[in-house]
Amino acid sequence: MSEKGKIKIIKKGVKSKTIEPSTQKELTPRAAAREMVSNVSNWVTELQTRKGSEARLAFDSLFKPLPNN
Repeated sequence: MSEKGKIKIIKKGVKSKTIEPSTQKELTPRAAAREMVSNVSNWVTELQTRKGSEARLAFDSLFKPLPNN
């Protein structure tokens, strides 16, 4: 018996499966704009939080007490 695996031949220009339409519902322009504003607001908040924590760490490391030798 042959122990070779099966080979699937796909002919050029022939699709084996049809692409189903996306299940995502269409948003109204107002809802789409609201979602974009929400995303950008979240990005800005995350950026401010990250920069604040980085600045705090830098400030603390700049003024930490010197070890006594």
